[in-house]
Amino acid sequence: MAEPKAPAENTDSAQGFAFALTAYLLWGFLPFFMKAVAHIPAPEVVAHRIVWSVPLAGLVLLWLGRTDDIKTALRSPRMLCMAALTAVLITINWGIYVWAIGAGRAIETALGYYINPLFSIFLGAVLLKERPNPAQMVAIALAASAVAVLAFDAGGLPWVSIGLCLSWGFYAFFRKTLPVGPNQGFFLEVLLLSVPAIGYIIWLETTGQGHFGDTGMADVLWLLSCGIVTAVPLMIYANGAKLLRLSTIGIMQYIAPTMIFVIAVFVFHEPFGTAKLIAFGLIWAALVIYTGAMLAESRARRALQASPAE
Repeated sequence: MAEPKAPAENTDSAQGFAFALTAYLLWGFLPFFMKAVAHIPAPEVVAHRIVWSVPLAGLVLLWLGRTDDIKTALRSPRMLCMAALTAVLITINWGIYVWAIGAGRAIETALGYYINPLFSIFLGAVLLKERPNPAQMVAIALAASAVAVLAFDAGGLPWVSIGLCLSWGFYAFFRKTLPVGPNQGFFLEVLLLSVPAIGYIIWLETTGQGHFGDTGMADVLWLLSCGIVTAVPLMIYANGAKLLRLSTIGIMQYIAPTMIFVIAVFVFHEPFGTAKLIAFGLIWAALVIYTGAMLAESRARRALQASPAE
């Protein structure tokens, strides 16, 4: 079966919107799952996220008929090295996220994912010499101010937010250099990671530290579910993103961190003092400026393309 075809330029697909919305809602509710497995050490949860994602991602590739891309990648040392790099980065991101939710720092995870698009602009300016427009520069400055407020209040950097932002930002940057589709790339990453992950799980179980079978059936089911909550949203998103405009995705990416923020404050009852209120106010202002500029550029581009040639 063929993958969904990309829509005509500057158009959105209803199917793509449904896919992307489903993925962001699943990510938004993910803190509930991570809270349920908070009694299991984060490295063990991440290892099971990796291992049980492999069969799911593999089945999707078989369904789409895209296994030839994996065979090609496995014969290319350069592609394997690139995939290993992105695999390490996504593992760091998952590890920080899993630990932070369990440790009662979900608000900081929301902040990290809010900052992500602004950090991507900064990364493009530094590494690709892309020149940010004035609105983007203001947004980046506001985001940096938010981090400074939190650092001053806590007496140290908000390393959870920064760690998530850096790991995901560099992951997205280097992931673009991996010349395979999103589903194939994800499968290649978890396939490479599965070797150390399986070794780690075996070591945990043989030393009596593991939770897969030794602590009851409930933990077995939770850990088996790690593959579902990891692979399913990622692959749904991958197939939805290609059917949407970049500006649409740019707005929708705020759904998950907003849900995480609401859950953290009103369900998990994490403290939300004055400093965090000021910091999030600065971040939200930055995102309004960033999104407004992005939409204005998108409208101008469509108007230019729609205008008749002279």
